[in-house]
Order: sequence, then structure tokens, then C-alpha cells
Amino acid sequence: MAVIESLAIQAVQMLLVLCLAPLVTGLVRRIKAHLLRRRGPSPLQPYRDLLRLLRKEVVLADNASWLFRVTPYAIFAATWVAAALVPTFATGLQFSWSADLIVVIALLGSARFFLALAGMDIGTSFGGIGASREMMIATLAEPAMIMIVFSVALLAGSTQLSYLAGFMVSVGLRVSLALALIALVMVAIAENGRIPIDNPATHLELTMVHEAMVLEYSGRHLALIELSASLKLVLYVSLIGCVFAPWWLAPAGASAGAYLIGAAVYFVKLLLAAALLAVFETMVAKMRVFRVPDFLGAALMLSLLGALLLFVSRSL
Repeated sequence: MAVIESLAIQAVQMLLVLCLAPLVTGLVRRIKAHLLRRRGPSPLQPYRDLLRLLRKEVVLADNASWLFRVTPYAIFAATWVAAALVPTFATGLQFSWSADLIVVIALLGSARFFLALAGMDIGTSFGGIGASREMMIATLAEPAMIMIVFSVALLAGSTQLSYLAGFMVSVGLRVSLALALIALVMVAIAENGRIPIDNPATHLELTMVHEAMVLEYSGRHLALIELSASLKLVLYVSLIGCVFAPWWLAPAGASAGAYLIGAAVYFVKLLLAAALLAVFETMVAKMRVFRVPDFLGAALMLSLLGALLLFVSRSL
């Protein structure tokens, strides 16, 4: 009976991140529109867009290979699994043993690898430019992400997310953790293609990164890629909340009330993250592509400095 209950809660978490992902994207767009004194679309508009794309016919290029057809499903599967592994409203779920920071990074790296290959598969110039820029960002973001993981693991002694969430509740304010948090936010902005790294609403060929790789997709394939992008945003918000704000997460075997409170707090975290992201993107402008290494280099230095502070404090 306990196994069935744990599996049911795990399934609820998987469905929760899947259902809330388009809503977070819609909230960011709506808040940005209000800040710019525009009416803006409804927060539910991403759901309508996904349904519209699912009803449309898939159009494929004549020279599209099997990789181009498989990539949307591979990206969606890897991103959904990674997002479902991160504790959102409860810890100690059925598959919490596999909810590891290194596993999450590996799944996201696999999705990025397939997307870059699909961008080059058709042979268009825009796809190649987008893929090369995506790989440039990845080579700069992944070392910073690994240093963040090293910093957290050095403090907690583990990279298992359920253990990290329980450990961080009792940890006080630390300068090293603040540096790691800032670095993780910078990496999340870059990985999700948000301003100032990329503008997800633009279709200007010279500045596109993510959009350039998916220009040839349509129909259900494009719907899966758009949903994967929303899931990736929710994943990073969940990761920040799990590691640096793990409050009100229901432990294993908790009551139904504890799970409901955890789900409500998680929804508040998503609303707060959407509002902060919208405010940040309204206040800053998109930077040139050649300044992206400086941005991610700063994230790497912050994460490295946080790891050094933790190492020195443990040595003393």
C-alpha cells in the first residue's frame, strides 16, 4: 500500500510540472506586458498555442533524416524526466534515489545535444548558426553549473536532491551559498535563452539562438519543443527552490494536508519566480552575442569563489 501511495504521489508531481509549465510561461508574458503598459495575452495563451500546434499537420523538409523526426520526442522525454525528478512539493518520493543533480545536468545536456544536431540536420544557415551559438553557451554554462554542484556537495556531502532539501533547511545564511545562488540564476537565464542572453519572442535572424534551431519544425513537433522549453524553465525554478528555498516540502509519508501545503507553497514560488523574471527582463536589454562569455564567465567565477570559501571554511 505504501508503494502504491508513493507511486501515486510521484505521478502527481510529474503531472504537476507538466501542467504548470505553460502557465509559468504565460504569466511571464502577461506580467511583462503589464509592466510595458500593454494589455498582453492571457496567461492561458500557451495552452491554446500548444493545442493549435497539435492540430496542425507536420511539414518536413525533403532532406530531413530520422534524427530530425525523433529529436522533439527525445527532448521532451529528457526534459520532462529531469523536471519530474526535482522535488517540488514533497521529498523522499518513489524515484528520489535517482533525483541527483548530476543526473539532471546529464539529461539537460542530452536534450541540448539532440536539439543542436536537429538544427544542423536540414542544412540551413540559420540552423547552423543557432546550433553553434547554443554549443558556445553550453560550453560556458556547464562548467559554472558543475562548480555550483561542487559547492553544494561540499557543504551537504551529497548531490541527492531530497537529501539536499532536508539539509538546507537547517543551514543558515552563508556568503558562499549566496554566490552559488547568483551563479545558478545566471546559468538558468542562459540555459533558458532569456534576456539578456536571448529573446524568446524575437524572430530576427541575426540574434536568434533557440528559435534558429527550431525554424523548420511545425505541428506536433514544434508543440513538443515549445512545451519542453516551458518545462526547462520550471525545472530551474524548482531546482532553485529545492536547494536554496526548501521550505514546506512534505517529507516521505506525510499527511495529505502536508502535501497540499507543499503544493500551495510551490505554486507561490512559481508565481514569485515568474514575477521576478518578468521584472528583470523588462529592466535589462539583450546583450550582444560576443558578450555572452563575459556573462557566463562571471557566473563561473562566482561559483568558483563560493566553492573556495566553503573549502577554506571546512579546512579551518
